[in-house]
Amino acid sequence: MENNNDKGHFQRKMQARHVVMLSLGGVIGTGLFLSSGYTIQQAGPLGTILSYLIGAIVVYLVMLCLGELSVHMPETGAFHSYAAKYIGPATGYTVAWLYWLTWTVALGSEFTAAGLLMQRWFPSVNVWIWSALFALMIFLFNALTVKLFAESEFWFSSVKVVTIVIFIIIGGAAMFGIIPMADSEPAPFLSNITASGWFPHGATAILMTMLAVNFAFSGTELIGIAAGETENPEKTIPKAIHTTLWRLVIFFIGTIVILSALLPMSDASVLESPFVAVMERVGVPYAADIMNFVILTAILSAANSGLYASSRMLWSLADKKQSLRGLPN
Repeated sequence: MENNNDKGHFQRKMQARHVVMLSLGGVIGTGLFLSSGYTIQQAGPLGTILSYLIGAIVVYLVMLCLGELSVHMPETGAFHSYAAKYIGPATGYTVAWLYWLTWTVALGSEFTAAGLLMQRWFPSVNVWIWSALFALMIFLFNALTVKLFAESEFWFSSVKVVTIVIFIIIGGAAMFGIIPMADSEPAPFLSNITASGWFPHGATAILMTMLAVNFAFSGTELIGIAAGETENPEKTIPKAIHTTLWRLVIFFIGTIVILSALLPMSDASVLESPFVAVMERVGVPYAADIMNFVILTAILSAANSGLYASSRMLWSLADKKQSLRGLPN
């Protein structure tokens, strides 16, 4: 943490590209790489596309509101201050502690999952060793300078973004027969999307899967958390929000369309990443190893941004003397 002189405030070192990748890194994670298979299985291909469209609209509306507040009050650990000022101190206090608890609890599972993924390549090394090494690495990224954190998150997120772009290009080419499918399967075009009917489990299945969809979109609020450490927040924050939103729509909706077109509903599962299943159908070599690496970077990215968010929220509470003393009188 870098402080300005004797005021104890964070330096504004984050640029627009850092804030965009921070938000993308928080959103593009296991919710897309793993949970999308569950959504396709439950809501059907067309229902899944509609679910993610609804989720994108909700995210857009929330982010517009958060953007207005972030530009008006660019604070570190921001949005509990908004709730405290415009709703009430008790609401802001509760929001801050619940958000801190959410990320703090998640960190343990992220590091454990990262250690489990390493078992694929190093089965003889105990999981806790990898978990400890990753925890130390993420701690150092966050503890040294905000610029180091921003750069590490930028490159973690870049791996995921590049993977999704390549996946959409290869998947789209396979879907229309430009690239031959493995085992000489015919190009599916859009047949799998309606093969089981428009809504095989009824329209209510869309509502039932919205929890998983909203979880997949969670993380965009990190733009608000980072507002206090962003250069020229009045310009950077709106730019980052608009850039993030249209990229999210393209990445999420484009990915879901490809997954739905190339993966029959009966083959979608929570036991295997749908990305692995699709790439194996296309015939991409080492698909499981590639996705294991990508999901590992996704988990480390989530842990990196999660530690950042929880530490900044706790700092904000301490700065307002609400961390241990409770609500102000």
